[in-house]
Formats: sequence, structure tokens, C-alpha cells
Amino acid sequence: MSTMTSFRLRDRTTAARWILATAFLLLSGTFFRTQVLDYERYRLRAESNRLRPVPLVAPRGAILDRNGLIIADNVPGWAVKLFAISKDSLRAALHRLGELVALDSATVKDVMRRFGDAPYEPALVLGNASTEVIARLEEHRLSFPGLVIQTEPRRVYPAGKAVGHVVGYVGEVSEDDLDKDRYPGAKSGTLVGREGLELQYDHTLRGIEGVRYIEVNARGRMVREEVSSPSLSPISGEAIKTTLDLPLQIFIDSLWSDSLPRTRGAMVALTPEGEILALYSAPGFDPNDFIGGIVPAKWNALISDEAKPLLNRAIKGSYPPASPFKLAIATMALRRGLINFDSRMAEPCRGGLQYGNRFFGCWKKQGHGYLNLTGAIANSCDVYFYQLGLKLGLTAILQDGALLGFRDKAGVDLRGEQAPIFPASVAYYNKRYGARGWSNAVTLNLAIGQGEDAQTLISMVKFYQALAGEGKVAAPHLVRPTKEGAARDLGLTQSQLEGLRAAMVQVVASGTAAASGGRELKMAGKTGTAQNSTGANHGWFIGFAPYDHPKIIVGSIMESLGGHGGAYVAPWVARVIRRYLQETDPSLRKANIRLVVPEDSAPQSVELPADSTGAVP
Repeated sequence: MSTMTSFRLRDRTTAARWILATAFLLLSGTFFRTQVLDYERYRLRAESNRLRPVPLVAPRGAILDRNGLIIADNVPGWAVKLFAISKDSLRAALHRLGELVALDSATVKDVMRRFGDAPYEPALVLGNASTEVIARLEEHRLSFPGLVIQTEPRRVYPAGKAVGHVVGYVGEVSEDDLDKDRYPGAKSGTLVGREGLELQYDHTLRGIEGVRYIEVNARGRMVREEVSSPSLSPISGEAIKTTLDLPLQIFIDSLWSDSLPRTRGAMVALTPEGEILALYSAPGFDPNDFIGGIVPAKWNALISDEAKPLLNRAIKGSYPPASPFKLAIATMALRRGLINFDSRMAEPCRGGLQYGNRFFGCWKKQGHGYLNLTGAIANSCDVYFYQLGLKLGLTAILQDGALLGFRDKAGVDLRGEQAPIFPASVAYYNKRYGARGWSNAVTLNLAIGQGEDAQTLISMVKFYQALAGEGKVAAPHLVRPTKEGAARDLGLTQSQLEGLRAAMVQVVASGTAAASGGRELKMAGKTGTAQNSTGANHGWFIGFAPYDHPKIIVGSIMESLGGHGGAYVAPWVARVIRRYLQETDPSLRKANIRLVVPEDSAPQSVELPADSTGAVP
């Protein structure tokens, strides 16, 4: 019995030795694989647990005007971020932080969203903290073990609201933007362009983010900010040079701010080559308000304001083109050989035209009498153009309108340009009113720029750019032309172009813009008063100078002026043209050009400012 027991004990001992040996070999193999074969992989995993990445914001490229003046640049700023191991710990840290700095519910919600998107990165709390806030947080740093304070480049717009609509602003990319890949290369927290040039050229301006690392312990608490692990420096975005004339842009803003504070409208200035010198919309906004994230109360005020300060009226506002469209009707008739500049219509202007059972009035109740084309343009005679529209016919107006570009966007290199409204064919009227539900009254309305015709300011200024030049139109641009809105030819001879310019000179010399002060500038142009179904009439004026060798084309729309709105707008356009010509031609700087606003058209609460020579107009 003892022998059997001895054998069993020996067998068990042997088995135990083999089990221990096998386990030792397995453990040795595992340790060898872990410490030798897979050393790099596990080392990197340990490093990633110990080191947390902190993105380094890349400076956006500067935006410059045509002479190198700064429109948008960067300055040093402070960003406040928080590391956390969970949403609960982050929420608790934000609660304590709220005792030192103002944090509203919207800000807290954004911080929690950022943490959810990238839990291993510090969540941005304040994007543009003041030095006072930073000093306060530094005093209480021990209470916030996950606090990260770092300097980051901050966008700045020295001209403020003067450039708001044209330059736009920047903001943090949204989840929807990322889902739809609107900003290739962006990730959660990236600042991207939201409007204007910042949006249009975001891919050029944005740059590439860098990264640095912060050491944390096993509980995710920050141990050291400076570690030996290498960092990746950010790459700055590229600067862009625009065609804008910043002093001219600021001058337009000063006119509006000082003398037209309650007037809604827009103004655009171009060179004959299509370079945009100024693009302004009123009321405006200050893009500096968006730096580091706009305050919710201010954002709500902007989007709820009935004046729509965020709307770029120069490219997104649609208006009946009114009398400036008469030059398009004249162009259509001339290119078809239906008239010349001496042509008169069958009926003189007696204050209106009876057509069927309707009386279509002229703006001048006592009438203009018999006029030729030049006189009809100079005096903006509606009756002449009613008859010219009938001579052309609706089909020809619609066909030629499309050929001249009145159905297409102007092609400016800014996102969101509104397409004009202009029927493609008579099928539009059949669909809208029924086959017998409309008459040639629609032709009469189109002939004077009313009816089913709504154009943007940029599209109308583009047409006048062709009249000022060689009859060819290229897309207006701020940096480079877009493919949209290709060059067009008006189809006019040189003598016909000169005849139209001569007629527009008469508009300023003795016609509806005689009080503008543009005669001394050798300005040509056209006034317009657009009917507004929701209130007082809008005012138009588009002009260029000098008429014999144009250097600048300026157009403006001012909303709800009433009366003869175009006569009121013309002096302001003349002021802008004068300012530009004086700056580009020193011989004109001593000129003292007096500007007068007709008493029957100017709002009583508006006064013109003294001009640069000190003379009060």
C-alpha cells in the first residue's frame, strides 16, 4: 500500500513539474513577445495613455487690399480648455469654473459637445479670453487640474463693419459641416470661413493645424504641460491679395454711417476690367464680434433684426431694376436694327400712354412731348420705352434679356449670390396666369424695368460695366474670376456704344441726375425709381466716369426712399466716384465739386456731410 502511494505521489509530482514548466514557457514566450517583439506597439500605447494631444491652431492667411493694406489679419489671443476623464467630471469642472467666469448654458452645451467629439483632447471653453480672465484663472489653477491655457492666433478686422459683408467672418466648424464634408480637411474644433472672402477662399486661408502633448496620470489628471515628446508646428495659411480699395470701402461706410444711418441698401464699385473696388451693404455687422464665438445674445439680435444686417444686399438682394433697365431695352432695339438715336415713337409723351383699357403713366405728369432715343434716356421717359417695348415684342425682350445675362448670376467670387428673376419665355406667363390670363401689359412693364424682372445690384453694375467698356462683360471679381458668368458681348457697334454713353452723359448734365454734381466729373449714368409693393419706392443710380475714358463704375440701390429715389441716390454715387478719381489722379484733388440733393426727393431727416475740401453741399 505504501508502494502504491509512493508511485502516485511521484506521478503527481512529475505532472505538476510539467505543468509548471509549460506555464513558465508560455509566460516566458508571452513576456518575450510583449517586451521584445511587440515592444514598440505597447510602448506607443502606453505613451498615448500618458500623453494627450493638444491641437495648435494654424494662423489664417492675411487678406489684403489691392495696395497691400490689411483687411484681415491675426493677433495673439488666449484660449481656455479643460481635460476631463468623463462627462460628469467635465460638467463638475465647468460648474466650478462658472464661479470665476461667465458661462451661459449655450457655452456649456458646446463644451460638452466638443468633449463628446474628441474625449482625449482638451475641450475648448473660451476661445477669446481676456487677460483679466486669464489672470483670474491662473490664481485658481490648483482648483482645476485639467486646465489648459494657451496662446492662439485670433482673427482681427481693423476696418470693422466697413468690410463685414465682403470679408465675412470665421467660426467653429459644425457637426453638419463635417458630416457633409463642406470643409475638406477640417475636424471638430477647426475654425473655418463662414461668409464672404473668408468662406470663398477658406481652403487657401486656413492652413494646417499642429499639435503638442501634455502628460497625464492614470486618472487622466494633468501632470506636466511641457514634455519631451516632439510637437508638430502648425503651418500658416496663405495670404490673398484682393482687388478691393480699402480706403474707398471705408469712405463708403463713413457716408452711410454719418448721413444714411437708417437707410438700407448697397453700393458696388468696379473697374472696367471687372475688378471690384468696393462692395458694401447696409445695415452691416462687425466681423470682430464673431472672434472666439459670438455671444448668443448678440447673435439672436442680428438674426431677429427686421433690417437683416447679415444680408449682403449687393449680391443677395433682388429688386426691380427700374429705369436703369431702359439701357438694356435700348441695347436690344439697337442690336436688332429697330431704331437709331434719332428715332421717335409714334405717340408723344403726354404724361402716360393709353393701352387698351389701361392708362400707363409716365413719372412726369405733364409729359415730355416728342423725344428721340437720346432724349428719352436723358429724361427717363416711360412713354417712349412703353412703345419701344411693344416694337420689340415680348419674345424678343425675353430672348435678348437672356443673351445679355439678365437670367444669370453675375459670377462674383463670393458664395451665395442670388440669381436674377427674368422669364425664359412666354411659357412662364402661360404657366403663371393661364394661356389667356395675361396681355401685352407685361411687355410694357418689362420695358421700364418693372414686372417679372428682379435683378441684384451686382448684376446691374456688371451690365453697365459693358456699356462703360468695349461692350464686353467679364465676371466681376475680388480675387480671380470664376467660371460662372462668362464674358458676354452686347453686340453693339462702337458708334452705338458711344451714342448710349452720350445719352447717359445727358442724364447727368441736364436730365434726372442733373443735381448730382457729376457733371464736373464727366460722369455718365442712369437714375431709377423702383416700385415697391411693400412700402416706399427704392432708388437706383449707376454711373461711371470719366465718360470718355472710364476708370470706375459705381452702382447703388437704396431701399424705401419714396419720391424720385434715383435723383437722391445719384449724389452719393458721384461722391464715391469723385473720391476715387481724386485719389488716382492728383490733378483732381483741388477740385471743389458741389453736390446737391433735390428737395422733393431727399428724406427730411438726412443731410449730406461736408466734403473733403470743407465745402458744405
